[in-house]
Amino acid sequence: MAKETILIIGAVWVEPNSSAAGSRMMQLIELFLKKNYNVVFASASQKNENALNLSTLQIEEVSIELNNTSFDLFVKGLEPSIVMFDRFMTEEQFGWRVAENCPNALRILDTEDLHFLRKVRYQQIKKGEDFTNEALLKSDDTKREIASILRCDLSLIISTYEMDLLKSVFKVDEKLLYYLPFLFDKIDENKSKKWKTFEERRHFVFIGNFFHKPNVDAVITLKKEIWPTIRKAIPEAEMHIYGAYINQQIQQLQNKKEGFIIKGFAENSKEVIENAKIVLAPLRFGAGIKGKLTEAMICGTPSVTTTIGAEGMHKNLSWNGYINDDFNEFSKAAIELYSTKSLWVSSQKKGITIINQIYDKEKLETPFINKVQEIQQNLDEHRTQNFLGSLLQYQTLQTSKFMSKWIEAKNKPA
Repeated sequence: MAKETILIIGAVWVEPNSSAAGSRMMQLIELFLKKNYNVVFASASQKNENALNLSTLQIEEVSIELNNTSFDLFVKGLEPSIVMFDRFMTEEQFGWRVAENCPNALRILDTEDLHFLRKVRYQQIKKGEDFTNEALLKSDDTKREIASILRCDLSLIISTYEMDLLKSVFKVDEKLLYYLPFLFDKIDENKSKKWKTFEERRHFVFIGNFFHKPNVDAVITLKKEIWPTIRKAIPEAEMHIYGAYINQQIQQLQNKKEGFIIKGFAENSKEVIENAKIVLAPLRFGAGIKGKLTEAMICGTPSVTTTIGAEGMHKNLSWNGYINDDFNEFSKAAIELYSTKSLWVSSQKKGITIINQIYDKEKLETPFINKVQEIQQNLDEHRTQNFLGSLLQYQTLQTSKFMSKWIEAKNKPA
């Protein structure tokens, strides 16, 4: 029997060491390879040195162009049975072309996180306003992303909070949504025994991609609101800041005398986190699942974060450290956790429970593939029941198609 082909259209090339989104994409690629799919990865973005060479995994990499009929010829020739869009912007750009040229391909949207949620929260923080669902409902970004979800046959939702939001506030049909968090190996005793002990670890760490506004804001918050209190209580401790794409704004926060050190890109983020005593993540806005916090759990490193940081990540299980939105209390919690071995060890164990109960890939992978196959087998009926999606697909096909054709004609040499 011939292998089914899945075409993944990436917003960017895969950078698992740069961001949680890159790690997430890698997990999905590995899942489809494991389930014996032929995987083709395409992107219209520029490739940089942090991007993984997917051809080493026998994955074909294809550079595609926006607003160009060359994509139509490519996708028609490939004949994928599944097309997965990496983030809603990719579906906006290529979804209508896929629908027109491969009408029988299952269209999946991997949201990564709900972009409109992060954007609206950021705008409200800037204005000094409290977050409200009303603000979400008024946002053009919300309308764009919800429209993309409705046009697709299935959307992958990464956090329980976002799943509830889409169902309760936006009344999205549950049949169009699938909760699929990060996919991790279970943490067994062999793994946890190899972790460094409380006594062997030193310092606090923050890690994140600095293209991402919530991470920039969190580091500024650390420097101004949190670190002075911690440093006063634990003068020998240092705050290490790691991440891809560090900008001038972050670089100038370095102060070695105060123990606030900008380390830059981490070749191996796990190594960094498993040597640290505590991960600090004072995130004031954002969405989705925070890779830095799941990685902390995987490395046996307790964390202190905010309600936004832990949102949708741990269901009703106890956090592997503390959750606090008051930065004075946040600082006290970090000091207590750093200084109290019994508390640190019990927090570490809570992290193991969260990973093993919520993110166990052995429990998550097969039901997801079964769901994909079930929709494929009943695709016509599934789409007939999604009338709003069909309507939006029809409208988008008209407007996007002609706009794209106009851009294409405009770009042609005279």
